[in-house]
Amino acid sequence: MYEDKTLICKECGKEFVFTAGEQEFYASKGFENEPQRCKACRQNRKNATKPEREMYTAVCAACGKEATVPFKPREDRPVYCSECFARMKEER
Repeated sequence: MYEDKTLICKECGKEFVFTAGEQEFYASKGFENEPQRCKACRQNRKNATKPEREMYTAVCAACGKEATVPFKPREDRPVYCSECFARMKEER
C-alpha cells in the first residue's frame, strides 16, 4: 500500500526518503501531512528549543576519578562516575 517517497527538506534543501514504514506510522497516529524536514533538520530544530543542561564536576566515590553529572552534588550523598554507576546497577 505504501511506497518510499523522496521529499525535499524545506530547511536544508536536501532530498530525504519518507519510507513506507514511516508513512504507515504517520497514518496510524492520524498524521495527515508529510514531514517537511529531513531527520537531521528535525533533530536540530528539536534540540534548539531545549535549554543547555548545566553540568557539575565531582569526584567518584568508588574509583576517585573526576565525574561530570547533570545535578549539583551534595556533601551528604555519594556521586559516581558513569562506569561505577553502571557497575553498581548491574550488581543489583
